[in-house]
Amino acid sequence: MIPNSSRKRQRPPHPHASAIVEAFPYKTNSESSQKLPRTSSSFNDPSTADVTLRFFIDRSPFDSSNPSDSARHSDLQIYLHSRVISRAKYFSALLSDRWQHQANNHNAGHDSRTIANCNNMFHLNLGVHDDPTVHLTVLQLLYTYDFPTFIASASTALEILPVALELLFEDCVKACVKFLEAVPWSEEEEKRVLSLIPLLREEESKELLARVSPGEDDFCEEMLHGLIEKAMYSQPNMAFVKVFVAKLLRDFSSRESARRVLERAFDANMRIVKESLEQYSSPDFRGDHNETEAIQRLHLHTAMTNGRHLLWLVERMIELKVADSAVKQWSEQAVFTVDLQKAFRDDAWRNIVPGLPAVMLRCTCKLASAVAAGTILSSRQVRMKLVKDWLPVLISCKDNVSPMLSSHKTLYLELEETFLRIISTLPMSDARVLFQQCLSFSTRNVEDCPHLVTAFNTWFRRASQPPQMENLD
Repeated sequence: MIPNSSRKRQRPPHPHASAIVEAFPYKTNSESSQKLPRTSSSFNDPSTADVTLRFFIDRSPFDSSNPSDSARHSDLQIYLHSRVISRAKYFSALLSDRWQHQANNHNAGHDSRTIANCNNMFHLNLGVHDDPTVHLTVLQLLYTYDFPTFIASASTALEILPVALELLFEDCVKACVKFLEAVPWSEEEEKRVLSLIPLLREEESKELLARVSPGEDDFCEEMLHGLIEKAMYSQPNMAFVKVFVAKLLRDFSSRESARRVLERAFDANMRIVKESLEQYSSPDFRGDHNETEAIQRLHLHTAMTNGRHLLWLVERMIELKVADSAVKQWSEQAVFTVDLQKAFRDDAWRNIVPGLPAVMLRCTCKLASAVAAGTILSSRQVRMKLVKDWLPVLISCKDNVSPMLSSHKTLYLELEETFLRIISTLPMSDARVLFQQCLSFSTRNVEDCPHLVTAFNTWFRRASQPPQMENLD
């Protein structure tokens, strides 16, 4: 029996390389013993050894390995020293007087199964499931404290560690774990580490677990949120970082987690933009004029910066098809859209943030286009309020943002067409009111606004139809 130790719990047997040590009569026939070359002055030295250890292949009946491998390794015998190998608690217990006494009592009358002490030599068998090369390496490590010479890669540490655990070679276990804590792993190596962690004591596995196991349930979400924050606020090459974070979001395994993270960032940026525009539209003139002007400029810059972040977030949410909440929130901005119209009627924004109207309308166009295309399925109330609140902003931009750039003209036309398509999905009574507000889409040449002509023709065609409720009766 292996004596009790001070460890919190005994190491469980390793599932892939359990050691089976048996006593057997020592054979002096050199033909039945394959000797290894000496690698040091002590290891495998028959002239000073007091222990012989023979490996045998302990295979399952279901193993399909080549029988010649078993024959090749079954007679592998090495010479060891009990004083040295007792560093491994397995051998220390095995060679103890108590173990030998119990083994002799158990095997009394069976000479072939006795732990013999012939000429002061202990003769042991060690069962392995495969090539004993790694076992030999661990046995060599019993003769040295220079573990770094042997453990120079993660793959080597992962090969040695199971055998060190099997033989209860604590110094070697600590060396392997310390090495694995300090070096990177490949994906395959990480899987092997995870399979070995249950065999380690709590204090040994703590650092390894910390690398691969999150400490909180929302660990991934906090990481994603932190990356989004960094991409928007803390990086000099913001465009490149945003592209990289967008890829991480696309590749992330949980769409619901991505949804929560994006919604959280969207809410925060939306709040900042709204507060900035509200403070700009209702300034406090009690202070110095120059100070008030500087504060107004700051409000506009803040709204512009966070508006750009909103546009990026909207694009990500639409790409991942998680923009439902954003559309609903965008459709509930009656006060915010009034503040925008006030700001656009003022001339100050033209020299400070000339791109602000386009940013706000691009956010609107992205969300409205997703609704019109069916990418986002919104209720009738959301669709109606989206057009009702943001249509006046579009009209205000067309009236006040001049001269219009070609890119602005394209944006306005796209948003006009999108609003008309959404209006066509509403009940005719709601569509009648909203269509009347769209007359500003008309141009000097009627041929230049076919989208408006088509929308009105569709409404009148529907209005000319006899009521369908009577047919249902």
